Amino acid sequence: MIKQPNILHNVSIKIAIYPGSFDPITNGHLDVLQRAASLFDKVILAVADTKNKNYLFTLQERVTLAQLCVGDKHNVEIKPFQGLLVEFAKKEHACAVVRGLRAVGDFEFEFQLALMNRQLVPGFETVFLFPQPSLMAISSTLVKEVAYYGGDVSPFVHPCVKKALEEKFATKKTP
Repeated sequence: MIKQPNILHNVSIKIAIYPGSFDPITNGHLDVLQRAASLFDKVILAVADTKNKNYLFTLQERVTLAQLCVGDKHNVEIKPFQGLLVEFAKKEHACAVVRGLRAVGDFEFEFQLALMNRQLVPGFETVFLFPQPSLMAISSTLVKEVAYYGGDVSPFVHPCVKKALEEKFATKKTP
């Protein structure tokens, strides 16, 4: 087997990027982050600012919510990013990207992303982590919908996220 050199592995500590829109960050995201933090020396939760998405929360709000949820974990940083993930990873000297998988449908999309990233930067690794089974059905989209209609999202998100969702939807009137 021929081993490809990985320019991202030439660092003394192993840094991983955990990217996402985190609109909002959920307990499933936090579970994956906690596991990644136990596997790597440092994990950067990279809050994406993608131009083709309509976010409920601004980039700064999403970063702030993530900071409030994560607290002062010694090996986790939260940073916003734009552009190609592999370019951000190079800038941060990361050796891998962490992606959470909930279902088979997630895998198909994530597999394509992993292959594309590896084409762009040979040797760039993708590590797939599953959240706890009780958190696998949680998605930011579903959480927002439940919150929009006044449902209880407390089993799915940190209390500060629940409060932020309630504030966002406070002026909404249901039929």
